[in-house]
Amino acid sequence: MEALGTFVIILSIVLLIAIFIRVIFSLAGFDPTNPLYAVIQEITEPILAPIRQFLPRTGMLDFSPFIASFLLILIIQAARRLLL
Repeated sequence: MEALGTFVIILSIVLLIAIFIRVIFSLAGFDPTNPLYAVIQEITEPILAPIRQFLPRTGMLDFSPFIASFLLILIIQAARRLLL
């Protein structure tokens, strides 16, 4: 059980970092044809796409990374509590 909790925590942290990198790339106007951008897109899109379906349109702003980060932080906290 401890190994599963540790895996969930590590995976959640990696996803948080990937989402953060995607936001930075988006704000910096990173070239979408870059292979690094494509890898980050592949990692984060399965998490962000379902959240976007439930969020109302807010013009050019995409709040799905914020919501996903919040949910991942909650998952990390829950996994840590289960490991104690």
